[in-house]
Amino acid sequence: MFEARNLGMSYSVAGRSVAALEDVDLDLPRGSFTAIVGRSGCGKTTLLRILAGLAEPTSGTLSFAGGGRPRIGYVFQEPRLMPWLSVARNAGFGLCGRIPQEVIDQRVSEALALVGLSGFAEATPDQLSGGMAQRVAIARALVLEPDLLLMDEPFGALDAFTRRTMQQELVEIWRKRRPTVVFVTHDVEEAVLLGEAIAELSAGRLVGLRRVDLPYPRDPTDPALLAHRRAVLERLLETSRHPLQKEIVS
Repeated sequence: MFEARNLGMSYSVAGRSVAALEDVDLDLPRGSFTAIVGRSGCGKTTLLRILAGLAEPTSGTLSFAGGGRPRIGYVFQEPRLMPWLSVARNAGFGLCGRIPQEVIDQRVSEALALVGLSGFAEATPDQLSGGMAQRVAIARALVLEPDLLLMDEPFGALDAFTRRTMQQELVEIWRKRRPTVVFVTHDVEEAVLLGEAIAELSAGRLVGLRRVDLPYPRDPTDPALLAHRRAVLERLLETSRHPLQKEIVS
């Protein structure tokens, strides 16, 4: 799907240069699910914004298969729904005026069915729970029929029970639709529950890339999954104290 080489992003703060990302190399196969995990402030969202075309890197290159940018769906940390619009109109808003209304209606209907909200198409955001509102945000991304689905800690504000349900539903949606998913989280357990691959970021550097070859759905109490969780956590703790070169773990 894309290839990043020596990707970097620096900002000028109070007259000095601050690096948010440094020398990031990353390849994502088409249809893959990659979780990007690391501490708050380590550059995860910056990397996601560069992939989305919302920010330009200050160094390095980013190239997509086929040359042009793919269709991109972006799910933010908060639902960001418009309170004066219905669920259906929120979900289809990004397509308004771009394709015929009957096509929009069909896509919205299919997306709401995928996220379990078929019966709430005419509801307004104030009538939804937090988990339901985030489902609408996911549906809004899915109606674009994205090749690349970018998700920035979308379940971070949810309670543990709703989060687990949403994680399971996301995996099912990905397995049905097969977009390339890049999922940002600071929760190591969430990363290993969801990702086929785990990209470990520390202080703006990619310090590890780990494959998680476990079947779905995954059990958070599975000893094999716990071993991956422990290894990722140890790696991130180690590199926060002593920056190391990138380690590739199959």
